[in-house]
Amino acid sequence: MVTIAVLRHAPALTGGRLAGRGDVDADCGDAAAFRRMRQQVRQMLGADLRALSSPARRCVQTAGAMGFAPPPTDPGLWEQDYGAWEGLTYEQLPDLGPLPTHQLAAHRPSGGESFDDMAARVQPVLRSVAHDTLIFGHAGTARAALALVVGHRALSFAIAPLSLTVLRRSGMAGAETWAIEAVNLTALP
Repeated sequence: MVTIAVLRHAPALTGGRLAGRGDVDADCGDAAAFRRMRQQVRQMLGADLRALSSPARRCVQTAGAMGFAPPPTDPGLWEQDYGAWEGLTYEQLPDLGPLPTHQLAAHRPSGGESFDDMAARVQPVLRSVAHDTLIFGHAGTARAALALVVGHRALSFAIAPLSLTVLRRSGMAGAETWAIEAVNLTALP
């Protein structure tokens, strides 16, 4: 059995703009929230865990604020590339209307990638993890992990900044079984 926990980075300093692939800083000023999250991580994963991170600055900064030495990074863990939507304010984003989750997951912004594309990039990284691991990632990373169990319905989950999503995997690649242990455990007040 392997436990994989995805810790979404601390609040991103985006100035109210979408920053999927934008390399922005994280607000790591809430020492009490990081202390609470460290306690949650220890309780759920114990001390014998490994860390892995998205190369995004906000993820690496979050790892540092959690007391981890800079973890190895994997480019497969980057957030979804929103293409032409990158850098837009949330008010400027197009309204796609109500879409079934399978259509939303397949929607690809111009020059970017769909949720399905991003999940196809993230999930092999998750499947390759051989030891209990804490991944410093993004909301998309956590939803891609959840999609291993619930498919496109993973898009329905809220993933707050500095929140923990925990899955357990048993079995070998190609015949593994995934279970969701926790979603969106937050440390922020």
